[in-house]
Amino acid sequence: MKTEKQLRWSNIALIAFVAVWGLGNVVNNFALQGLSVVTSWILIMIIYFVPYTLIVGQLGSTFKDAEGGVSSWIRATSTKRLAYYAAWTYWIVHVPYLAQKPQGILIAFSWLFKGNGNFINTTPALVVQGICLVLFLFFLWIASLGLTTLKRIGSVAGTGMFIMSILFIILAVSAPFMTKSATVQTPNMLSIKSYLPKFDFTYFTTVSMLVFAVGGSEKISPYVNKTKNPGREFPLGMLVLAGMVAICALLGSFAMGILFNAKHIPNDLMANGAYYAFQKLGSFYHVGNLFLIFYAIANVLAQISALAFSIDAPLKILLGDADPEFIPKKLSKMNKKDVPVNGYIMTGVLVSILIIIPALGIGNMNELFNWLLNLNSVVMPMRYLWVFLAYMLLNKHLKEFKSDYKFLKNPTAGKLVGAWCFLFTAFACILGMVPKTSLAANPSGWWFQLALNIITPVIFVALGMILPMIARRHQDA
Repeated sequence: MKTEKQLRWSNIALIAFVAVWGLGNVVNNFALQGLSVVTSWILIMIIYFVPYTLIVGQLGSTFKDAEGGVSSWIRATSTKRLAYYAAWTYWIVHVPYLAQKPQGILIAFSWLFKGNGNFINTTPALVVQGICLVLFLFFLWIASLGLTTLKRIGSVAGTGMFIMSILFIILAVSAPFMTKSATVQTPNMLSIKSYLPKFDFTYFTTVSMLVFAVGGSEKISPYVNKTKNPGREFPLGMLVLAGMVAICALLGSFAMGILFNAKHIPNDLMANGAYYAFQKLGSFYHVGNLFLIFYAIANVLAQISALAFSIDAPLKILLGDADPEFIPKKLSKMNKKDVPVNGYIMTGVLVSILIIIPALGIGNMNELFNWLLNLNSVVMPMRYLWVFLAYMLLNKHLKEFKSDYKFLKNPTAGKLVGAWCFLFTAFACILGMVPKTSLAANPSGWWFQLALNIITPVIFVALGMILPMIARRHQDA
């Protein structure tokens, strides 16, 4: 009989790599830290990413039949109430993510049709966010029709973005040796001092972007028990994944140093950096904007697919196994096309608010893009906290559960590593709330961003507490 356990360590590593990694991770962190990010990548891999992925491996192996991901792990090791909050967190952190996707689509279209990134630098923030709102509501409507075409584009777009990320590293690193027109932009790239971070307060406010970049490996937990010899091959696959991510992060950051001066980083590098890079590479290799066009097309498709998928999938996880004790029945009501209409309306309202309100206080579109990306780095890792809590709870009741793979056999060691990852994530999220703009240059804008960075997560948590109250009132009525 043909066994289901077909995946080898190499398959696991590749599946996880495509799910976790992207060129944006290199660009965004280089924009914040310059060449010193190379050292930061090495540190984050050793002290955070490797234990994170191996923790996911054990949780996935222990709860191989659980379909709700993190919320199912929490339910099995704790209470229904905590499981609800885990599911709520997983859904709500996608709100800022959804608010930024239309910006990414507009920027990609700007490069595709105009061949430059002036759109984000010259158009008023309120105008851009108005267009973003229309775009988001359009895709919300498309997703509500139950269409799966946009999601199918995702696998093609994901593969395309993966290829472009690898191509970027190969072309950029080899450019100075292969072409006469390419000159290294960052001075003293061979000096060790160029790669040493200054571990001050400003540095620690950027750590959340690193955590945001390497997080999300819990997506691959369903594959643990489809692996031949999970106890040996899955951790091997995870270690290979860590190696692949480390190589891409290090070489990618080095490549950014070749193309951009790390001492004078453009203000719009987060928004336009990848496009600038491919435009320069096209010039070096005498192919014009060919690489730029390929990347823009892949990015448009990837952003559209991510938008459609992230409207639907997290909501289905929240409402799919909805407990009427915590989630009002009206919210999980499905229409004929198996779409939770009221859930879509709630998503639409929250995302619309997050698209428009910040634009009233942040007039510069590039600054708004950077702020929203930073907010994602603060909010998205909140869902990783539940992974580490589940692992601590699992080690508390380790004898009650069986697993083909164990990261740490000693429950005390397991609890300590889980606690370390939990506290490190929380530390990164809290310090990440500090705006990355200059307080002296724009005090009112700086305080407005800080207020939004604090208020947004607080509102998200408060909303999660309100829903069970509404559900209880409906049950009592």
